[in-house]
Amino acid sequence: MAKKGVSLAVGRGEKLPVSKGAGLTAKGRAKMNRETGSNLKAPAPTPKTEKDAARRKSFCARMSGMPGPMKDEKGRPTRKAASLKRWNCK
Repeated sequence: MAKKGVSLAVGRGEKLPVSKGAGLTAKGRAKMNRETGSNLKAPAPTPKTEKDAARRKSFCARMSGMPGPMKDEKGRPTRKAASLKRWNCK
């Protein structure tokens, strides 16, 4: 049987809509950490420390290489594009 992922929704306040940056909220990160045992942290778009700068650079490199379009069929930015913008990726 396939393992099921954590169900997160914009309506329950666990994810931000694309118009607001398309990331997880504190509530969504807490749910993900609780259910998977992970340790997700808040975004670091303006790094305050070298560690934050390294996290941002790593996220940008990983996310920029993900397959998928930056705009949907109607010309609106996708969640991928919105998250890259929120993290100030070039």
